Amino acid sequence: MRTTAVRRTVLAASAAALALLATACGGSGDEDKAGDSKGKGDSTASAAPAAKALTAAELEKAALAQADVKDGKVAELPATDDIAADKVKAEDAACQPLAHLQMGVPAGSPAATVKRSWTGEPQKPAADASPEEALAAGLGAEKMLITLASYEDGGAEQVIKDVDAAAGKCAGGFTYDAMGEPFKILTVEKTEAPGGADEAVAITAVLAAEEDVKTPMKLVVARKGATVASFTVTNFASAVTGEDFDFPTAVSDAQLGKLA
Repeated sequence: MRTTAVRRTVLAASAAALALLATACGGSGDEDKAGDSKGKGDSTASAAPAAKALTAAELEKAALAQADVKDGKVAELPATDDIAADKVKAEDAACQPLAHLQMGVPAGSPAATVKRSWTGEPQKPAADASPEEALAAGLGAEKMLITLASYEDGGAEQVIKDVDAAAGKCAGGFTYDAMGEPFKILTVEKTEAPGGADEAVAITAVLAAEEDVKTPMKLVVARKGATVASFTVTNFASAVTGEDFDFPTAVSDAQLGKLA
């Protein structure tokens, strides 16, 4: 692929990812897996009484901090970059939970919410890398938006159920509008969820961007008690190559560990 074509592809993928992750893409600032096979992304809901929702102050204390991770940058999401739920609308109502998840919008009516972003370290290109390879390597970092939301009266359990159901109903893709911009998801596939939660659902969604770019995204919702942690992740290099990338479980482990 010529350098100009690679750059055009990067720009198209970057524009889509930036819209999806807001400041998570430019903020300053693993082993345990749940499920026993691909497509079974989730443990069953606990039969114990519903846990008490955390307050905004408690969520702030439990939110991921820079000291919790070994690499990458953690940053707060400015209120001006937050997206309201009514600004995200799926064409098919059955897919609405996934549209909200991709844009970092908490589902339902949470009692409190907190958001953070994490940006991983880019890869170093090989000494003999071509300009195209060096460009792709420089973009080879994960960008994650983390949303914590606490719920009363079993609302957290319902979020997991709704996302799980939407992943099945919308496996063939769907379209949605966010902040006046149209987005098209080509496929939705349930995958193994990271460990550390009472129950979780993990998804790989493929976004159709410009110039025939197909951008893979990793989406996870994980419940700890009455709190749902949502993780939305993309990788610019994967957007260029079309190859899959690994979900950064070390970051989700750190976040879920603080909700214990």
